[in-house]
Amino acid sequence: MLADHPLLSKLARAMVLSEDEIIAIRAVPVQSAQVKADQIISREGDKPSRSFLLSEGVTCTSKVVAGGKRQIMALHILGDVPDMHTLHLKLLDSDIWAITDCQLDYMPHADLRRLNLAHPRLGEDLWRATLVDGSIHREWVVNVGQREAPSRMAHLFCEIMVRSKQAGLAQDGTCPFPVTQADLSEMTGLSPVHVNRTLQALRGQGLISFGQGRLTIHDWDGLVELGDFRDDYLHLPEPVDPMA
Repeated sequence: MLADHPLLSKLARAMVLSEDEIIAIRAVPVQSAQVKADQIISREGDKPSRSFLLSEGVTCTSKVVAGGKRQIMALHILGDVPDMHTLHLKLLDSDIWAITDCQLDYMPHADLRRLNLAHPRLGEDLWRATLVDGSIHREWVVNVGQREAPSRMAHLFCEIMVRSKQAGLAQDGTCPFPVTQADLSEMTGLSPVHVNRTLQALRGQGLISFGQGRLTIHDWDGLVELGDFRDDYLHLPEPVDPMA
């Protein structure tokens, strides 16, 4: 089975791997670590010598400004490699922390570089994933900066459902979303009170249910329209039906 190495299942979703590529991926050492919820994984200013693939749980990328306020700039789910960019950028410019209990599968940069040089096709796919992360960052900037609260929240929920479906985590319009209203406040730039009111409005319109670590979308088309959502910035390898 391909799932005996964390990179295999990730890369196999994007391409048909040759036997030589499979052997080379399996040669990359992996060190697994368990991280508790709310624990910092990497801090701004760190100089990592390895990157991790998220095998269980949810993490996020954030920055803290003067006064202690935090902005969450990206959410990472199963199969993501939140710090792959540190393979080329030596200094980490933001924090990465665990929203839930997580399993992290660390791979040394030296071995990832050897894999990329020996098998450029694999390196291109990992680089593409990093570029998609950048595309998502840009969309989050627009979401926080230009959309009104209901549209902002709707867009976030649409993205999470599509990404969860692609990762095999969603079914029939329901996916894990184990975040608090405080987390949503830091993702959307809305006050906790405004987050609560916005969630009540979306529920009242029959668009979503949210609670106990799960998100259910009842009216996909309505939520897409409200959120001005298009999934082109996710650069999906194939179309995804999030409600299937």
